[in-house]
Amino acid sequence: MTIARYIQQYWDTGTCGGGVWWDRERTYKNAVTNGQYLWLTTALHQRIAGDTVWLQRAQASAAWYRASGMINSSGLVNDGLSSSCTNNGSTVWSYNQGLAIGAFTELWKTTGDSSLLATARTLADAAISSPTLTSGGVLTESCDVGSASCDDNQKQFKGIFMRNFADLAKATGSSTYRAYVQKQADTLWAVDRSTLNALGERWAGTSPNQTDWRTQASALGALTAAAG
Repeated sequence: MTIARYIQQYWDTGTCGGGVWWDRERTYKNAVTNGQYLWLTTALHQRIAGDTVWLQRAQASAAWYRASGMINSSGLVNDGLSSSCTNNGSTVWSYNQGLAIGAFTELWKTTGDSSLLATARTLADAAISSPTLTSGGVLTESCDVGSASCDDNQKQFKGIFMRNFADLAKATGSSTYRAYVQKQADTLWAVDRSTLNALGERWAGTSPNQTDWRTQASALGALTAAAG
């Protein structure tokens, strides 16, 4: 509650009509901050008997997110908004896509508003079908391609996506979504695992492939999702 109240002071309708600022300096409105805010406000409503305040905030957050322009015409979430409050065209990261899927799914489970589920499905379908996030059926970050390498934060993004995507798969019972979850687990176990069971950043097993506790945690997110 303390954290939520702190974040709430950065919800600002004076710029871009709403949304939470990324930083205290109020320089950027982006997908990760607002995806987390939507999930947090929904979770608080679920846990506070008789609550209406956090529910209203969650619903306002969902409405703003959908209208903000961060979701592009392909159903993918770009990183944030420009200074003119338009989609900045920046990188589509799996964790931003996943956070939005999870947050809209959770609010749908709470309210029964079918439009929220439709948004979650649109985001999920885009992630599965777009080569921006899925290559050869395998979840792929932009920094997985060619000779690029992911930084320590980016190494963990796909695990966040899988946790949220799996929530949608479980909530809907979709065989398509369940198959996608299983595909990730099967692929990384078959081609992205060392003899010591270390799991790398590139789930398709291509090189160069980084391996550390971050890539291990991320890959375990996929294995856990398949087992759930």
